[in-house]
Amino acid sequence: MTERYSEIDEVIAYIHQHIDEPLSLSQLASHLAYSPYHFTRIFKERIGLSPLYYVSSLRLQKAKDLLLRTNLSVRDIGLEIGQQSLGTFTTRFTERVGMTPTDFRNSTLEAGNHFRSLHNLKDLRTVHSTINPYGTIKGNIQSTKPFEGVILIGLFAKPIPEGLPIHGTLLFSVGDFCFTGVQPGTYYLMATSISWGMKATDILLPQTTLRTRSREPIVVHPYAAVPYQEVTLHVPRLDDPPILISLPLLMNNFLNRTFEHSIR
Repeated sequence: MTERYSEIDEVIAYIHQHIDEPLSLSQLASHLAYSPYHFTRIFKERIGLSPLYYVSSLRLQKAKDLLLRTNLSVRDIGLEIGQQSLGTFTTRFTERVGMTPTDFRNSTLEAGNHFRSLHNLKDLRTVHSTINPYGTIKGNIQSTKPFEGVILIGLFAKPIPEGLPIHGTLLFSVGDFCFTGVQPGTYYLMATSISWGMKATDILLPQTTLRTRSREPIVVHPYAAVPYQEVTLHVPRLDDPPILISLPLLMNNFLNRTFEHSIR
């Protein structure tokens, strides 16, 4: 897949280098001497997202970094990524990261606490789910590099890990996974790993974690089996979209489900 439309790599590199500048669709297309229509089509085929949606995703990733590494106000950070309205910035950030900019900035301590709680559960291997008649997605996840930690894996509505997953779970090792109760629809499988030695800030800004994603949608039909999914975690690639969803939020959701199961 990475060999197809390899010229898109040049545009992605250009976007990263000029992310602080205005970037229009026509400007990006002209970088390859393509029409905006043709450029958008092949960019979406290669990356899974439209060019401008990809740009906005990188800018939100930059906002996450500025929230944790600077003392800039939320309003100024919004301006830094081209959002003139504080309300618009807050709304978009919350929808795609899963919490407000202020809550994200103040979540370092909470992230560390969630991670320690998961470490205490590291001998846990399975959390049983109630069987639901709608659908089941089974698969296996492996890794190109060995690591000791956890894997956050979920089904998302778009080919980018943003917002809360429609279904999500956590694995303490590579191997089999299973989602039950998946209603008919179209989903994208996303996963990333967190090593036990990572710091809270690295978890909140997962720019170097192993990851994988399904470029092709997983379609669930009523009363029909879903093909077995096999995916492999890899080091970040140039054409990987940023991980926008707050990983501690996913960890907290898993811990809450585990607690609820344990008291039943």
